[in-house]
Amino acid sequence: MSKEYVVRVQGEEAEPETRVDKTPGLPWEIRRPEPRLFQVASNSLTGSPCNLICSPVFSFLESASWQPYLTMAGWSCLVTGAGGFLGQRIVRLLAEEKELQEIRALDKVFRPEQREEFSKLQSKTNLMMVEGDILDEQCLKRACQGISVVIHTASVIDVMNVLHRETIMNVNLKGTQLLLEACAQASVPIFIYTSTIEVAGPNSYREIIQNGHEEEHLESRWSAPYPYSKKLAEKAVLAANGWALKNGGTLHTCALRPMYIYGEGSAFLYDCIYKALRNDGVLTHQSKFSIANPVYVGNVAWAHILALRALRDPKKAPSVQGQFYYISDDTPHQSYDDFNYTLSKEWGFSLDSRMSLPICLKYWLAFLLEIVSFLLRPIYKYPPPFNRHTVTLLNSVFTFSYKKAQRDLGYKPLFSWEEAKQKTVEWIGSLVKQHRETLKTKTH
Repeated sequence: MSKEYVVRVQGEEAEPETRVDKTPGLPWEIRRPEPRLFQVASNSLTGSPCNLICSPVFSFLESASWQPYLTMAGWSCLVTGAGGFLGQRIVRLLAEEKELQEIRALDKVFRPEQREEFSKLQSKTNLMMVEGDILDEQCLKRACQGISVVIHTASVIDVMNVLHRETIMNVNLKGTQLLLEACAQASVPIFIYTSTIEVAGPNSYREIIQNGHEEEHLESRWSAPYPYSKKLAEKAVLAANGWALKNGGTLHTCALRPMYIYGEGSAFLYDCIYKALRNDGVLTHQSKFSIANPVYVGNVAWAHILALRALRDPKKAPSVQGQFYYISDDTPHQSYDDFNYTLSKEWGFSLDSRMSLPICLKYWLAFLLEIVSFLLRPIYKYPPPFNRHTVTLLNSVFTFSYKKAQRDLGYKPLFSWEEAKQKTVEWIGSLVKQHRETLKTKTH
């Protein structure tokens, strides 16, 4: 990975003293940091302090200099995980909001193509990119200053239990708790949390939930770190609704529970397609008996915008505060296997025609593999190829309605199934083309 050199302030002196010049007739203040010691440092993926790496009007340079920056009047929004699959879409839609004066995009690291894309949005809005760790309290406090709305999408997704449990719990739960506390201290009145369908289950592949709804109060019983951390984090967010803010105001929260999210850039789809490309175009056959209702990433991002609007609307806000919402769309209900095939068949992919193990046998085999992994843990880290949690996820009938979001948020899909399908199919085609070009390069 190439090193990105950015300017950051060391230690406890990260919050510069400022003096404020208010220009008459202009909707912003120019805040000028007093002279301070800055250091050019290499950014890493772990433990990095909060780094300002991009501003639409002024930017820090790769030197020990400073530049003034603008704090816009009006409402502003902080998006965590802004460089991620969903976060990028939310930032794009936020840039279209007419009254929004500033977007702060927070992530641990931004790839060059993300910086380039976000720079294009700067003609529409004041967009600032901030690199920082969700577990860095000082970074969160600075990122929340002057913010009106926080959309918290940052999390670690790990259904295979490859990462350490502590890492997942820290980012997903502790990071959320720290961000809530930072909002209270900075008097941020609105907090929207990106949860997951996995906080509701499924708990058993024998359980059948079709067109489920919020009033059923379903709850995951899995102790696996991902669903467990997300469940506790969502509870923390909803319990924080009504918190007193430092300025005497009140914090209002809500949570969105998307179904399995697909679309261009999906890590799960990417993995599925590349496995198939290495297997002569044959897709793995592991979720034949499931029925799911996947949701397009653009529609999930749109739901966040509508939740934001609702919480800012005095008429709608009382019915939304402290609530959670299932977010789906009009993507046809089908098995994950059939869904992957539907999106990729245009490019010559096929489903594995071989017989698959019965679900009950695969479930108990997963249990045995988990035992082996546990027994080997003191001397060798063995991640099982599948576990009981994934077997259940991939083989359950588990679908949900978005009627409550439609009623309270005014939600309806921004992208139709045909539009979402076309965009995703075209992206898969680009992966196939890229793979073929790579093979040509290797053979020459």
